[in-house]
Amino acid sequence: MKIINATPKDKEELLSLYHAMIGGPCEWSENYPDENTIVFDLKNEDLFVMKNDKKEIVATISIDHDDAVEALTCWRADLAPSGELSRLCVRKDMQGQGIAKTMMNYACDVLKSRGKKGVHILVREGHVVALSTYAKIGFETVGECDLFDKHFVCMEREF
Repeated sequence: MKIINATPKDKEELLSLYHAMIGGPCEWSENYPDENTIVFDLKNEDLFVMKNDKKEIVATISIDHDDAVEALTCWRADLAPSGELSRLCVRKDMQGQGIAKTMMNYACDVLKSRGKKGVHILVREGHVVALSTYAKIGFETVGECDLFDKHFVCMEREF
């Protein structure tokens, strides 16, 4: 397995992976994440994929840039500048193997190399697996918020 920057050639496979998660605890839909989301993430080289030996995408994660998330008052000021992670997704048949942890750690390393002091992420309330996984790798719950017509738990980690 290898983690690399996604390319425009990965777009259809990424859409398929995202759509396979519809109906799950993230509450993703046909409209989010969509092709525009992928294009946005690709623009700044902020979309990463893990591929297996067959060059199939088994996981993805994005470094996000959302002013509404950055404006939340729950984030620790001493961790500024910090980054945001979003859209972590592991193919259903590959879940439970530590891939999410590997993807999170990889993206955190990228953020550290970009001069960030910490990282935060919004997690859908009730997404027990994600909340547990993030807590195990050092994320702390720092608040809750309502954004994008959904309720989230705000989690943060220092580097």
